[in-house]
Amino acid sequence: MDYKVVWSPEAIEDLQSVAEYIERDSEFYARAVVIKILDVSQGINHFPLRGRIVPEIEDKKIRELFVYSYRVIYQIKESQILIVAVIHDKRLFDSISERF
Repeated sequence: MDYKVVWSPEAIEDLQSVAEYIERDSEFYARAVVIKILDVSQGINHFPLRGRIVPEIEDKKIRELFVYSYRVIYQIKESQILIVAVIHDKRLFDSISERF
């Protein structure tokens, strides 16, 4: 079963922030990172369990995939995948825990 991938408004803001941050040094790399994150997020619809369970939560429906130094955190719902956050792997998870 294929799931529909949906981005939360907060995750969209996260992705925009990532792009703006990287763009300060390189527009090329900013674009490359964003494209890779979007590609990976669209691939989740076929294999939602391929991401690891987020260790801070330990809920099998909340998972993450790594794209370069970024965690793409998503929640598996009935027929959709909700992208909840895109955060740098050094950022504290507590800053996004209220999104669940």
